[in-house]
This record gives sequence, C-alpha cells and structure tokens, in this order.
Amino acid sequence: MLTESFITAILPPSKPKANAVAKDIGIHFHDFQPAPTLKTGFKKSSTLPKCLAVSTSHIFAAQTEKAVVHVYSRERGNQEATVPFPERIHSVALAGDSNGAGVLVLGTEEGRVILWELCTGRQTSTPQSHLQSITTLAVDPSSNFLLSGSSDSNIHVWSLPALLSFSQPSATDSTQPTPRSPLRTLSNHRAAITHLITGHGSSVANIAISGSQDNTCIVWDYHTGTLLRTFLLPSTPLCLALDPADRACYAGYEDGTVQLIDFYKTPTLTNTLYDSAHQSTPSQASPKDQWPPPNDTLGAALCIAVNYEGNTLITGHQSGKIISWDVAKGRYSSELFDLSAPVTNLHMLPPTGFPYPTEPKLKVHNIVKPRYEASLSGSEGDSGVVPANYNFTAQFTSSLALPRLSADQTLIPPPSEFDTALSHPSFPTAMLDEGLAELASWNPASTTNKKASIPSFDGTNDIDPDEVQPANDELTNLKKEIADLTDLVQSQHRTQKWTWEKLLELNTYRFEREKSDLVVQQRRKRRRLGSGVTGGSVVEVGGGGAENGVGDEMEDEDDGDGDGDDGGGEESDSDEEESREDEMTDTD
Repeated sequence: MLTESFITAILPPSKPKANAVAKDIGIHFHDFQPAPTLKTGFKKSSTLPKCLAVSTSHIFAAQTEKAVVHVYSRERGNQEATVPFPERIHSVALAGDSNGAGVLVLGTEEGRVILWELCTGRQTSTPQSHLQSITTLAVDPSSNFLLSGSSDSNIHVWSLPALLSFSQPSATDSTQPTPRSPLRTLSNHRAAITHLITGHGSSVANIAISGSQDNTCIVWDYHTGTLLRTFLLPSTPLCLALDPADRACYAGYEDGTVQLIDFYKTPTLTNTLYDSAHQSTPSQASPKDQWPPPNDTLGAALCIAVNYEGNTLITGHQSGKIISWDVAKGRYSSELFDLSAPVTNLHMLPPTGFPYPTEPKLKVHNIVKPRYEASLSGSEGDSGVVPANYNFTAQFTSSLALPRLSADQTLIPPPSEFDTALSHPSFPTAMLDEGLAELASWNPASTTNKKASIPSFDGTNDIDPDEVQPANDELTNLKKEIADLTDLVQSQHRTQKWTWEKLLELNTYRFEREKSDLVVQQRRKRRRLGSGVTGGSVVEVGGGGAENGVGDEMEDEDDGDGDGDDGGGEESDSDEEESREDEMTDTD
C-alpha cells in the first residue's frame, strides 16, 4: 500500500490561540494516505510563503524578517544548524540531487540570488539583478535552469551550471556575456510576481507558469522566452500548482477560492499551447471552473499542492485550516487539519511503499555550513581550476562502479551512444536530425538488388548480408503461398454463392408447385360440396322415387359416379366433413 505524506510550515502569531495544536511548533509532518494523521514537527520556526525547501535528509526554512535559515535533520528529528546570510531571505528552492547533495538557492530582499552547495559549503551570489526583492524561485526538473520572480514584475531565467562554474568570463571582455547575468528576462507582467512553477518534463518542450498581482497567469517556454498563453483571472493568484500531466494549473485566491485553468479545454488538432493564434490573445478563465470554499472563515489560500495521482488538491489557508478538494468533481471535499495559524508552505513528499524502491546513491548526514571565499566563489576571470580546498562531504550507500582490473575477467564495453540516449529523458537533437535525414534520403528501389552491410545500433557492421538473403527468399515463398491460399478461398466463396442461389431457386419452385396443387384441391372440394347440397334439396322436396331418381342422376353427373340416393347423401356428408377439415388445415 502506498503512503503519501506532506510537510507544512506556519507563521505563528505573536499570541498563539488557546486551541492551537502546538504552540511552539512551526513545521509539521502529516500523513495523507491512507488516513490523514498529524505526526511530529519541528520547533522554533516562523516561515513566510515560498520560504521552505525539503530534501530527503533535511528541511530548510528561511525565517520571517531575519537573515537566517534554520536547517532541520529529518534523520535525527532535530534542528541541526542556524545559518546566517548577509541579507534577508524572501524565497528558497532546492536544485540538484533531491537526496540532499544539491544546491540551495535563496532569493534575497535586495534582489540577489545566493547559491549554497550543501555538501561543500561553497557560497556564490549574483549581482543585484532585480530592482526589488525576489518573491519566488523555481528550478526545472533537469536542474539546468533557474527562474526568479520579483516584486518588480520581471522574471529572470538563469543557467545554473554557469552560476556554479569556477570559470567566469572577465567583465572587460566584450565578446563574452556579462558574468553571472541571466540568460533572458520575461517582462510581460505589470505587477509583482506571486508564484513561479515549472512542468514535470526534462525536455526542451517543458513549460513554466507565472502568477502575478496584475490578475494574470502566463504560460512560458522558458528555453526560448516565448509567451505561449495568457489567462485573465478574476483575482490575484497567490499560489499555483500543476497537475502531474501538465494539462492544467490550479490557482488559489485571496478569498479561499480555487481556480482551475485548463490548458487544453478547446479541442484542436495541434497543441493548444503552441498555437500561434492563441499566443497574442488572452483567454478568460471560466467562472464554472472556480471552486468556492465551504465557508467565509477559511481566509486566503496561501499554499497549494496536488497529490501523486492528481485526483486530490490540498490547500493551506490563512485561518490555519488545511483543506482537500476533489479534482474530478471540482468541489470542496473535506477539512484535513486545523493548525490555528496561517499555513504558509505545503510540500508534498514522494509516495512510499513501492515494491522495489530505488535506493539513493548518496546520503547526507550533515550539511556543510556556507562560507564565502574568493577561491571558492569563482571570481571574475578565473581559469576554471577547482581549488585545492574544495571538499565534498557525503556517504556512499553502495560500492563505486570501478573498472575491472583482473586479467581473467571480461571487460564490460561502455554503452553506445544510442543506449545512452534510450535511458536519457530525451534524444539528442543531433541524433534526431541524423535519423530524419537518413529517412528522407532512403530509396527502396536502389536497395532491392544491392548487397550492403547492415549496421547495428552501436555503429558496427555485425550483420552478414549473406544471412539476410535466405530470410528474404523465405519471405517471398510465404507471400506466394499466401496469394495461392487467397485465390483458393475466393474460389470456394464463389462456389458457395452459386450453390446457395440454386437452392433458393429450387425452394421457390417447390413452394409455387405446392401452392398451385393446394388451389386445385380446394376448387374440387368446393364443387363436391355444392353438388351434395343440391341433391339433398331434391330429396326433401319430392320425397318420391321419380324425383329421387332425378336427384341421383344429377348427383351422378356432378360427381361422376352412378350411386343411388343413399350413396349421394353419404357422399355429400363426407364432402362437407372434408371441406371443413380442409378449411381448418388452411387456417392453421
């Protein structure tokens, strides 16, 4: 059975309520499936929205109106460290390895981006790129791009490898881009950015969604900086969440309402997001897709998340209540918890309980506190050489894959380029272009009688063309046998059709013959019945022998026999009985 859990962070009031779950706990652990349960928590934490990051080993919480980050160990269940920074932190995000050996990205009040390598302690920062504080950060699944949104309404797209590189171009070199500068800026919003999220894909077709105080939600292709769709909303989206298939977005409003934004609501033959006809025309969010809260006391929806299956939505509100929504029915489902303090952050954890879980290759027991050193920061004009005091601290959970050095063991060949591409999230562009070019230039006629080598996927010609010829001959014979069998079946179908036609004609002829015979018999019986009635009347009227003789003669003439009165009377009775039986038979 799968188990789903999530972590929440709150903003404790100055005077806790009397009915508060725990007056000194700021971070809570919750079980969602199979049954909602409030578990343990961490004390001494006060976190604003977008200021919580979670890894498998640690939790990072930027404190309200302070230039410190609290680090909590999930393994030991306590606070591990309090890390100071030169500026107040307004947003955090985790990049790289989710097992803890990654990079913590922090957005400052002055508009800078700080990067902290958790296993080395190296700390780097960018110049002041935003004019105001950075309100939200988002890292794409490949950890190659970083998006930062600010109160100045701008969104910067950064290259994480470039920010972490030891080699930085000189500021005086005009041929190189400005050191530690964003790749591009997305500036279509007209007010502060409230939230940024990215899709679940690692390819170049992945998307990003931004919400702003100008009551709009924009879908971006952040790789190129292209605006794909603009949605007009009735209120400010305070938080956003994307469904697992990247087909819809959910936004939380200030009144606690949840808005469904369906990217593919209009059926088209092409991808709606990449339809140029919709890129320049904003779309109005449908009022039918608004899910009202159960009451007016919930307050603003400060955080939102979708479960693993995508059928349940969870929101944290200003009143401290955590609500679940039924995605299929589009309405409020139930109240999960009441923390009696504003729920500012909600982070869904990966589900557990799979039959064959993947063990992490690295385990981080303790983080390395950040330190700013010129040799570690990668100052301008560095040659790219890693400093000697650059150390990585982590524990390997399994043996390293070392090359085989024994002479009695067979060397394992490295994987081919194609095998590597199969295990990668997407195929390289060069390989796709090469395959399309070969497919476009392929001519079946030129290869019919041409003996050529057949390459394998790893680039070697390990298939002998002489082994292919017998297979081609066998295929030709099979095709000929199939053609002969097809002709035989068609011939049998024609014979069957002719037989059924003849049977139908014979049955029709028999039916007509029987029908004509039945009509003749009925006519004869009616004549006999009429003759018998005439003879009987003569007998009743005359009563003498002469008249009887005349009646007998009439009967003899009608019936064709020379019987007397008794014979005529008996024949009339029998004819009447036969006619009645024939009529009953005809009726049946």
